[in-house]
Amino acid sequence: MINKKLFALINSEKKYIYFTAVFMIIRLFANIVFTASICFILYLSSRTTMIVDYIWPLIIALFSIIVRYFSVDFIYKYKEIIGKKVKKDIRLSIYRKIAALGVNSTKELGLAAIIQVAIEGVEQLDVYYSIYIPQFFYAMIAPIILFFITAWLDLTYSVILIGCVPLIPLSIIAVSKYAKKVFSKYWSQYTSMGDSFLDSVQGLKELKIFQYDEVQQKNINKSAEEFRKITMKVLVMQLFSTTIMDLIAYGGAAIGIVVAIKSVIDLSISPFIGLFLILISVEFFLPLRAFGSAFHIAMNGVSAGEKILTLLNIPEPKWGNEKVDSTKVELKNIYFSYDNKRNIIENVTMSFPEVGITSIVGESGCGKSTIANIIIGALRVNKGRVLVGDKDIERLSRESYYSTIAVVSYDTYIFNCSIRENFLLANKDAIDKEMLDSLKSVNLLDFVIKNGGLDKVLSEDAINISGGQKQRLALAINLLAKKQIYIFDEATSNIDVESESIILKNIIQLSKTKSVIIISHKLANIINADQIYFMNKGRIIEKGNHKNLLEQNGRYTKLYQTQTNLEDTYRLGEII
Repeated sequence: MINKKLFALINSEKKYIYFTAVFMIIRLFANIVFTASICFILYLSSRTTMIVDYIWPLIIALFSIIVRYFSVDFIYKYKEIIGKKVKKDIRLSIYRKIAALGVNSTKELGLAAIIQVAIEGVEQLDVYYSIYIPQFFYAMIAPIILFFITAWLDLTYSVILIGCVPLIPLSIIAVSKYAKKVFSKYWSQYTSMGDSFLDSVQGLKELKIFQYDEVQQKNINKSAEEFRKITMKVLVMQLFSTTIMDLIAYGGAAIGIVVAIKSVIDLSISPFIGLFLILISVEFFLPLRAFGSAFHIAMNGVSAGEKILTLLNIPEPKWGNEKVDSTKVELKNIYFSYDNKRNIIENVTMSFPEVGITSIVGESGCGKSTIANIIIGALRVNKGRVLVGDKDIERLSRESYYSTIAVVSYDTYIFNCSIRENFLLANKDAIDKEMLDSLKSVNLLDFVIKNGGLDKVLSEDAINISGGQKQRLALAINLLAKKQIYIFDEATSNIDVESESIILKNIIQLSKTKSVIIISHKLANIINADQIYFMNKGRIIEKGNHKNLLEQNGRYTKLYQTQTNLEDTYRLGEII
């Protein structure tokens, strides 16, 4: 009935759940006392009693009303506290987990699924924690309390009603296995539809160019229809389950009423005790009935919660607390596999000195970007060592290591804010002059000044400037970050020749004082590298500088000649 893993997810909020259940029990006692007081007043009215005899029953009835009022107030107060705290704490946990995972945060669930569970999923968990769990505790205790209170009045009545009570949880259990499958499928369909919609929005340009938008629309419609069907299945299941619980609850209360009336007719209890039993007979079933109603909403929350647990249980890269004292990076006989079955990287040893250019090249899929992710600490090797100075990367503080390293890639993200604010993300102490100097170094100063200056607001991922300008801006921002290690991962892909030339010029200048690592498929860009590692299928097959590798007349030479011939052919075509 209660998911232990989800219950363990909250700590300080547990006390509020217990407080809520306690005040629900106090409310039950207040209801019982009020009902008993009314029945006793009716009993007194049937006899020739004085007005003074009514005082205490009326005071007790009034007191029970006050207690009930404050109990209900505290119940709603604590439920609100649970809801607010749970939503805040779980969303904070999700944010911290995503921050801890870094670049791999969307690997397991996908971006759309994370957004959905972090927003709507947490809202569903609010119901689970603030309503379902307190109601569970109350529903388990309330019938037992009522049994002991009524047993000394009419044992037959008590035994029959307490015997009917388990039929409600039995019906819930009978439905729960099916419900879990339905809700799991519901969330799968929901996140799948979200993924499809996000893909369509992000790839709208390609869909339009390839005239595939109508086909994609049909796919989304199909996904939406499947989601509608599973939603209707959920509603039908809830209606069916609610109907069963109503039949049991009100049928059981009716049986209790019949037994109480029979006891009165048989003169085994007084009419006033019989009235009391009739009035509270429904109280045996209402707690479990309310619990059953919350069950289906809670199951939806549990399905979302399991997605959240999946995210929170993803292993994080290990970090220590030592500071970086050298920016020389070494990979020693490393092995890496994404699935622990097939090695993507095999027995690779590389060295990246504190100053100079080191390049990793090879055909697509050879493991270049995987090496980059290992260097920045996003991935951990299965075997071998990653050293920064003489320290294993796991021993370093992530903050200390990241303060020394910058990554400029073909898809470096530019935020939807002003150019100045983007610079301040990289260096919060940067002044305008430094920003302008950095823009000048990448030949963007005139463009920025003519288009609003540093206050120019960029669209999401800088789609309101050209690709080449975006890449140069990303470089300018990273230059201002003043790091000691720079990784350029296909940083000149898909940009114009002018932008490429400017970026390469800055890379060469940087390499005079910094450690520069270039990952590229274009060999013409790395001919000035001090050391080149040529990879194939996760292994280093050749290494040396450009001249040495050409002299070896191996795979590097063939690839370089092929690319050079293609470029010559392209230039000849332009001339013609």
